[in-house]
Amino acid sequence: MEVQGKIKMIDETKTYGSNGFRKREVVITTEEQYPQHILVEFVQDKCDLLNAYQAGQSVKVSINLRGREWVNPQGETKYFNSIQGWRIENLSQANAGSPEMPPMPPADAFEPATDFNEEDHDDLPF
Repeated sequence: MEVQGKIKMIDETKTYGSNGFRKREVVITTEEQYPQHILVEFVQDKCDLLNAYQAGQSVKVSINLRGREWVNPQGETKYFNSIQGWRIENLSQANAGSPEMPPMPPADAFEPATDFNEEDHDDLPF
């Protein structure tokens, strides 16, 4: 799955527990009629993917939905969901054009053909 939008906020990397579990959160604001602010978690080595990004950039984030069950001390079962990112792409850079394919010049940059003759152009074999 993917989420597309602008980065609203990137949090610092936080470390939890004695085993050094790392987590970093980013908020993506979707660009639709009713924008949504989606919190996406990047964990462990994926935290470093966010180093090259900043607030305001248009991005596409590849995500996995995660769900877990927890039984509290009173015996009640609770369910939690999280959105975990595993790849992030800069859309503003992708839309600027690739180095292999130069951008197409506007139509008015070309001169119109003036020596076009209908008789000379009829090269159909039938």
